[in-house]
Amino acid sequence: MSRTDKKIEELGLVLPSELKLPPGVVLPFPWVSVRGNRVYISGHGPQEEDGSMSEPTGQVGSDVSIEKARELAEKTALSMLGSLKRELGDLDRIKAWNRVFGMVNSAPGFDKQPLVINGFSELILEIFGPEIGRHARSAVGMAGLPFGIPVEIEAEIEI
Repeated sequence: MSRTDKKIEELGLVLPSELKLPPGVVLPFPWVSVRGNRVYISGHGPQEEDGSMSEPTGQVGSDVSIEKARELAEKTALSMLGSLKRELGDLDRIKAWNRVFGMVNSAPGFDKQPLVINGFSELILEIFGPEIGRHARSAVGMAGLPFGIPVEIEAEIEI
């Protein structure tokens, strides 16, 4: 078992199965695109262990609380790690988290997007440590996200 897998297990976390898309939805892009030592990770949302999309859906600040949205951002990190593990085979191949772009489905006037995306960043730092897990980051509000998900995050890593 890899060092990263052991850390995930120690934290009592489980990487979800591949995302179960709604009927009729076809994605014309990969979840993970490897280009040399750079890995570009398409926008991920929160998932349950079985690969289904997490609930609740809706806008943060009206339909979804900040606390629940932070939890969904953590689940988004696990979703992304699941995709990376399927593509890379071993999460220990990750040498650096370079950039994270967090999007929050925000109710009008909601301006606490960084607090929501901290759920993702803090979990990545806990799993990978400050040297590998440290990343540049943006956290922005959106008027809506696909399927009404509250959080979507994309990233770039180095292997």
